[in-house]
Amino acid sequence: MSHLIKLPAAGEAAWEPVPADKIVTGQPQTRTWVLYDNPGEKLCAGEWEATVGKWRIAYAEWEYVRMLSGHCVLTGDDGTTITAGPGDAFVIEPGFTGTWEVTVPMRKHWVIRE
Repeated sequence: MSHLIKLPAAGEAAWEPVPADKIVTGQPQTRTWVLYDNPGEKLCAGEWEATVGKWRIAYAEWEYVRMLSGHCVLTGDDGTTITAGPGDAFVIEPGFTGTWEVTVPMRKHWVIRE
């Protein structure tokens, strides 16, 4: 068994609206590509894209993000803020609550561990 896996290119994915009860501003939509999934290790990776808008988020998982395009601002309920654009990377830890605002349509690579 090989321990080296090349991920496929992201294909087509349907746009999904952010649930109305989470929206703060705009009418944001997202789409997600899961390119790697290892349930036994509670680990997955892929790409994600979003349109302009702002919504509430609450994390129970750990996520690594590498921005590919666009811009976003994450603001924690504690006042902590990260502004990110192409090439930036950041980590969201379990327990984070706040808002995700997309100011320029964005795309990211992500890795999530539950």
